[in-house]
Formats: sequence, C-alpha cells, structure tokens
Amino acid sequence: MVFEGSSAAISHTGKVRSNNQDSGYAGANLFVVADGMGGHAGGDVASSIAIHRLENLDHAYPSTMDAQASLQAAATTAAGDMIRAVKDRPELAGLGTTLDAIIMVEDYAVIGHIGDSRIYLYRDEALTQITTDHTFVQRLVDSGRITPEEARYHPRRSVLMRVLSDMDADPELDMFVMPTQPGDRWLLCSDGLSGVVDEAHMLKTLRLGMAPGRTADGLLRFALDGGAPDNVTIVIVDVGGQHPVLSGSATIVGAAANPQGIVIPAARPARPSWLHPVRQAANEPTHFEPAAQYLEELIEEDHRRAVRRRLGWLAGLVVVIALMVAALFGGYAWTQTRYFVGSDDDTVVIYQGIQQNLGPISLSHVYEDTGVRLTDLPSFDRSVVSSRSAGFGSLEEAQKMVDRLRSSAETGKKP
Repeated sequence: MVFEGSSAAISHTGKVRSNNQDSGYAGANLFVVADGMGGHAGGDVASSIAIHRLENLDHAYPSTMDAQASLQAAATTAAGDMIRAVKDRPELAGLGTTLDAIIMVEDYAVIGHIGDSRIYLYRDEALTQITTDHTFVQRLVDSGRITPEEARYHPRRSVLMRVLSDMDADPELDMFVMPTQPGDRWLLCSDGLSGVVDEAHMLKTLRLGMAPGRTADGLLRFALDGGAPDNVTIVIVDVGGQHPVLSGSATIVGAAANPQGIVIPAARPARPSWLHPVRQAANEPTHFEPAAQYLEELIEEDHRRAVRRRLGWLAGLVVVIALMVAALFGGYAWTQTRYFVGSDDDTVVIYQGIQQNLGPISLSHVYEDTGVRLTDLPSFDRSVVSSRSAGFGSLEEAQKMVDRLRSSAETGKKP
C-alpha cells in the first residue's frame, strides 16, 4: 500500500524559462503531472485547470472500471473548461497540457496518459517506461525511420500529436490498468526531466533507495546539471501492497499551487536594436497540437531534411577528397621538378623526380641514359651513383655531375 509520507511532488522553473507552466499533484489515491503549453500564460492556465479538475478524483473507488471512467470524464471536463477559458480570454487561444495520472485502486494502478510527460515503474532494480509519447518523433521511431537515441535530439522532438487542449472537446487518453507489487516505485515526470536526464541516470538515483522526497531532489539535480531548458516536475509514489484511503492534505506544486489563483502575466513588448536583436523567449511554447494531416507533412519535411543532411555530408566528403587529390597532385608535380643521378643495371642514368617512393608508387622515372658505364668509374663515384644519393634541384646540376663522371671514366680508361 502507499503509506503516509511515501509520496512526493516537486516542480522547478528550470534554468531557462521565466515562469513555471508545469503542475503536479500527490494525494492519497491520486498522482498527477501536467505540462502546460500555450505561450506566455496559457500553459499555466491549462495545467492548473487539469490539476484542479482531477483533484476531485482523490478518493476510494469500488473498482478499476469506475476509476477509469472517472478519469476520462474529468479529462473531458477539463478540456471543456479550457474551451470556456479561451472564450472568456481570447488571448489564451491554443493553450493545452499533457496529462499523466495514476489512481490507486486496491492493488492496481489505473493510468491515464496524453502528451509527452511520462510514467515510469521502478521494480526489482529495473526501470520501465510505462507510457508512450504522443509525439511526432515517437511515430518516426515506431515506423523505424529513426532510432530512440536519434529521437532524443531530433529538432521536432517537442511536437505533440495528442494533447489535452481547447481544440478538442473529447480528448483521447491512453487508459490501462496495471497490478502493483510491494516495493514498486512509480515516477511521473514532465519532459523537463525525461528530455534531459537519460534512464541510466534515473536508475542510478532510484537504486540509492532514498525516500521519495530525497529521490525527487536527486533527479531534479541531474536535470539542473543538464541545463534544465524546460520546467521540471516530478511526482514519486511508493507502493507496499493493497492501497487504502489515507488522511492528510495533498501536495500541489507548480502553476496549480499559486495561492492567488491563475495569474496571467502581462506580455512585455520586445525592443529590438542592432546590438540586441529579438530572440525567441525562453517561455514561448515548444509544443503544439497539429491537425491530423500535418503528420504526413512533418514526415515528408523530416525526409527532406535527412536527404539534405546526407547530401551535405556527401558534398563535404567530395570536397575533402578533392582537396586530398589536389594536394597529392601538387606534391607529385613538385617532385617532377627535381632530378638526381643514379644507375640502371650497368650505366649512369639521370632520373626525373625524387629518390623516395610512396608505398608501391615510384616518384621518379628515367630521364636520360648517359651511356657512362659503371665499371669505368672510380669505386667512390660508383658507390655514390649506385646508392642514388646524388640529388639535385635542377636538370642542369645533374648534367654537370654526369659530365664530371664521364671525365673520370675517360681518365680511368687511359693507360
């Protein structure tokens, strides 16, 4: 069962955003994370609406079917609340939120999920992702177009295909029921954690066996160390068997915890200058819910981007190869400006090039067979010519040496 004090909820703005659009809830039977979106204030409103609508579900249920029906009905009502909020405040148009909720019913967990926040289960020293992201990149992964590792850094990783919002009065949640076991630890989090901290580091923290609050603090620290570009919300609940109704107040964090209610900050106009151009605000929406037909357009765009990337790599490779060929050709051309004196089987020869070879490639060739016989040369001159150690910078210098060798050979012939 879930004992008093065996759950925790924390939420942090992160290191980049100026406000917290996430909300979290940890109660007696209900545990929720909502990651809001919709511009300067819309995300705050959306996640707060979701939490305040669902908190009424924090009570005992006669069956898991009753809990599922209540959870779906509450999500639908929350969507209606968002639609009405936009009618009253048109500046909030386009607001929405992810939603991950667990209702504990006896020894079962009733789970509702929409968006890219996640639910993990830590059991028997292993961490398992229970929910599947409703994102564009997840569909690319499911279709085999990209790998899960590529999805972590994909430029479209924050594009949501399903979300609780003012654009859908009948949201479709993934709903399922899982049995719990003594020792289970459930982790609900926004993508401010899962998008920065990989499962290996999550597992490292969970294996320390600390209390839920300290564990949540450790996970948050990893997110902050990773730059925390988004809001981070974490809810942890430990299970020890059949779940009773508990007394005590719930923990609400993030935007929904604002004691003054939902506050809509006034937008501040940007003042660009040539020294300080306008940059995209850190708290502008990074998610949106596209129309159904937009998926194929995104996939086609991703295909074009992949093709452009491959063409770019190919062009770069061609340039590198061309530079290498040019360098080799230039080096070879330089070697052909050099000359040295050597020998073939029995005569003195002038070679064009240099004495060294490049692996099996010879960097010299016979330029002129002088006709001077090696046997007519003094022993010292014969050894110099045979070793090909007489190199010169020009043909004229090589010919002067040949003239000297010819004179030595003729002198050696005289009686």
